[in-house]
Amino acid sequence: MSAIYIAGIALCSVLAQWVAWAFRVPAILFLLLTGLLLGPFSGVLDPDALLGDLLFPVVSLSVAIILFEGSLTLHFRELKGIGKVVRNLCSIGMLVTCIIISLSAYWLLELNWRVAAVLGAVLVVTGPTVIAPLLNSMRPTQDIDRILRWEGIVIDPIGALFAVLVFEAVMLVGQGEVLSHTIIALIKTLGVGLSIGVAAGWLTTLLMRREWLPFELHKFGILALVLVSFSISNYLSHESGLLAVTVFGIWLANQDDLEIDSVLEFKEDLSMILISTLFILLAARLQLSDLMMLDSDVFIFLAIVLFVARPLCIAISTYGTELPMKSRLVLAWIAPRGIVAAAVGSVFALSMMEAGVADAEKMVPLIFTVIIITVVLQSLTAIPVAKLLGVRQPSPNTILIIGANHVSRAIGRGLQEQNIPVHLSDPAWENCRMARMDGLACYYGNPQSEHAERYLPLTTIRSVLALSPNRHHNALGVQYFSHLLNEKNVFSLRSSTSHAKANKDSATFLSRQILFGDEGSYARLSSIIAKGGKVSATRISDEFSWEQYLEMNPEAIPLFILKGDKDSDEDTPIKLRPFTINMEKPPQEGERVVALQPPKMSILKDPQIKAKEES
Repeated sequence: MSAIYIAGIALCSVLAQWVAWAFRVPAILFLLLTGLLLGPFSGVLDPDALLGDLLFPVVSLSVAIILFEGSLTLHFRELKGIGKVVRNLCSIGMLVTCIIISLSAYWLLELNWRVAAVLGAVLVVTGPTVIAPLLNSMRPTQDIDRILRWEGIVIDPIGALFAVLVFEAVMLVGQGEVLSHTIIALIKTLGVGLSIGVAAGWLTTLLMRREWLPFELHKFGILALVLVSFSISNYLSHESGLLAVTVFGIWLANQDDLEIDSVLEFKEDLSMILISTLFILLAARLQLSDLMMLDSDVFIFLAIVLFVARPLCIAISTYGTELPMKSRLVLAWIAPRGIVAAAVGSVFALSMMEAGVADAEKMVPLIFTVIIITVVLQSLTAIPVAKLLGVRQPSPNTILIIGANHVSRAIGRGLQEQNIPVHLSDPAWENCRMARMDGLACYYGNPQSEHAERYLPLTTIRSVLALSPNRHHNALGVQYFSHLLNEKNVFSLRSSTSHAKANKDSATFLSRQILFGDEGSYARLSSIIAKGGKVSATRISDEFSWEQYLEMNPEAIPLFILKGDKDSDEDTPIKLRPFTINMEKPPQEGERVVALQPPKMSILKDPQIKAKEES
């Protein structure tokens, strides 16, 4: 029977994630609703009965893996360059939020001071899993987008580490007869967590650098070390394991010569599975009686969280900066809580209940209430607030090119010369390096990954061009961005008919393989560029029609039609239409044709025609 329940939880997790994907909202919302429906409202799922004594270890180990994955993204070099506002938000702003929420919980809700302190520490964390989908639909101005994304990335591991330290401190108070005993116990806990984390990081680095651990065992080996480090640290000093795995992840993230991208990708997939399962299990553990015991004071508490703690945090963090007031108002409103708050808070609540701390059973219902209210309320109001304050970006105008090979780079340079913002993406570092040397922005990795949600400027992307020679990369990109941006804004080079049949290409991928007409295959483009071909633009006019262009440039491969002045401002962006198979509307007077010209064409061209071209 247990196997049926576990399989059912997996199925419900996928369905909740799929619904969230379809509606383009944070998945946390539907995972919470699924857990509440299965648990307190229907009584179908009882996690305590299902897992028994294994519940606490399963939750603890899952949280350890989630925190480790989050800490793998925390690079010290990025902390130095993310701006004063983000640094303040993750330091003094975090402390202000914790103090206000803790005092409110202690005085207003009359919680035990230990529970109130830990609750305040847990609720400082937002997290990229809830921020990224919200920003993608909201499309705020660049300063708001950058600050909120980086706050979510950085405060995820830092806030969790802060919550761990607060929890350890309050649980150690009173264990000794004098204050010195408590301080010694806290130092022991910090010492053990830091030592185990650094030791695990050093050992893993040594194993990978000297290739004592084969590449195919990197993912599984590091996962095993995470679990072992967490368990040993907790055994030596109670509740120091979360600190150990966080330090472990930070250590690996800051080893510049260590290749951990495959490990990070694996941990992202594993974290998604654990987050989905964990949310349903934790929400299902809530009892209707627990929810009913939250009286009307909870609404005042929520108002303080939304309208006092966050605005004061932003006011202090942005003091002395040049950030516009409208941007500060939006930042003061957007702070949805996510998985780290729920998972870490649940672990602490279980530990405090086992220790007999009064009011510990109220922590999880309060955390989940804050999560639900902040996610729902801010997801529904983010776009109207951005429009009202005038801080929503105009229509996206960046072209994302999947692939940073020499064809993609040539086309990217040609578009950039025409004042079209371009961003490339490639999982091969050498291609990304060459693109950046050409002055092109390039994301190193797969653009459809969770990591890309944090680092790609998704809110500014208008169209996607899949130009990779790898059919699989093109297919994945088309499938992902067709849903995200609308299918009509996604295009791909053609794959061969035999490949399409052998790999059973999806209908969406087949329908979008229409770029650059019948002659625009990757092999043809690559050959022309390798021989010295260049991407250039020519304006169509009364004196030089589209028919004349075709007559004078028989070997050119038209790529795009541009409408709008090259030096136009942001309010009137250039409109771009790719040349496609069976294109109905040819270039009109005043539009520019961007084409790949064979090297000989520049020599054979008539001087009068050449004078009309625009670089």
